[in-house]
Amino acid sequence: MLAVVLLAMPGFHNRTMAQAPGKMQWFKDAKLGIFIHWGIYAVDGIDESWSFFNEYLSHEDYMKQLDGFTAQNYDPVLWGSLIHESGARYAVFTSKHHDGVALWDSDFGSLNVVDKTPAGRDLIAPLVEALRKQDLKVGLYYSLLDWSHPDYPNLTRNKKRYETDTVKWNRFVDFNFNQINEISEKYHPDLIWFDGDWEQSAEAWKAGEIRELLLHDNPDVIINSRLAGYGDYATPEQGVPITKPKDKYWELCMTMNDSWGFQHHDLNYKTANQIIRIFVDVISKGGNLLLDVGPKADGTIPDEQVAIMQELGQWVNKNQEAIYGTGAGISKDYFSGPTTLSPDSTTLFLFVENKPIGSIAIKGLKNKINRVRVVGEGTKLAWDEKMKAYWSEKPGIIYIDIPTTSLDENVTVIAVQLDGKIALWNDPE
Repeated sequence: MLAVVLLAMPGFHNRTMAQAPGKMQWFKDAKLGIFIHWGIYAVDGIDESWSFFNEYLSHEDYMKQLDGFTAQNYDPVLWGSLIHESGARYAVFTSKHHDGVALWDSDFGSLNVVDKTPAGRDLIAPLVEALRKQDLKVGLYYSLLDWSHPDYPNLTRNKKRYETDTVKWNRFVDFNFNQINEISEKYHPDLIWFDGDWEQSAEAWKAGEIRELLLHDNPDVIINSRLAGYGDYATPEQGVPITKPKDKYWELCMTMNDSWGFQHHDLNYKTANQIIRIFVDVISKGGNLLLDVGPKADGTIPDEQVAIMQELGQWVNKNQEAIYGTGAGISKDYFSGPTTLSPDSTTLFLFVENKPIGSIAIKGLKNKINRVRVVGEGTKLAWDEKMKAYWSEKPGIIYIDIPTTSLDENVTVIAVQLDGKIALWNDPE
């Protein structure tokens, strides 16, 4: 089998992942992606896979949801349009979660929506096509573990199928390799988003071989960190990093409410303003935001999620020059708020989250300022420098007043155009 052939190839256990700058460039520049958790768990509106793993209900009762997964109102073209409208540059779709239910017509195992649900068709292919027509990059989520597979050792938190069985485990590894190869060859994703690696070691998963398998088919594919150390970028979940991560590439994945998949009673949504401010925090630290949506079992996206995506998109499109392609900003020792830098580091973008009381201030800026303006509307702003002694090289404090009429209802963005690449006083870098 394919997995067996690849295991014999050299170089599989080198865990140093060298990413070509060109390969990662689109990801670094994209800043915003949409995560889509869709599966049979939307039928009853319960935790995806975890509800039976944690024994809140039986595996048998969980799987009864297969009968209610209709996808009757699934409109991938509409989904693609909405994702584009949100300002996202890529999307990641759950091809298979930990429950083992594949959203495509897999030749390996019959637990898929084509064979087992009223949906009766491949749900991935039309979305991939719709996303690419919107010029969006395509990511596919795949769970390495499969709590429903008869050859996988763990069934629930407290129940195991076996402790040690080399024959069954090797069969499962072959199954995994075949499904991973299948989605790679069928859909040629730009990104693979693995999950579930915590239950086994890299050696047990044969993580290095999985990476080589994917790169053999598509040398440009990007892989997230949840391949047991064989990925290209880090994936913190839910909690925004307090300080800038050391990873060169990283992405925060986050829900709109408290749930990944659709749950009828979870109405604890973040406001669009809160999501925009979290997004700003993320990009100021050089990361991406992967914002989750959870469609209903019939394929419709909840109205609350649509509204958030639309408001987010309006703000992103207005301020896109301060977002796409930018780099991490400067320390809050210099400006008491999030910032980003233009690709050539000659424009500093200031994100002002509230209505300022008086002027906003920048400290330690050694450059001369050519122009200050409000992003998205072009209003030129005056600035004033205080605390600048003629006999000292130390910069003064730059004060900028923002007219009330120029304040954005969510976050106002100010562009400070400099006379060259940004230079800061006592900057350790």
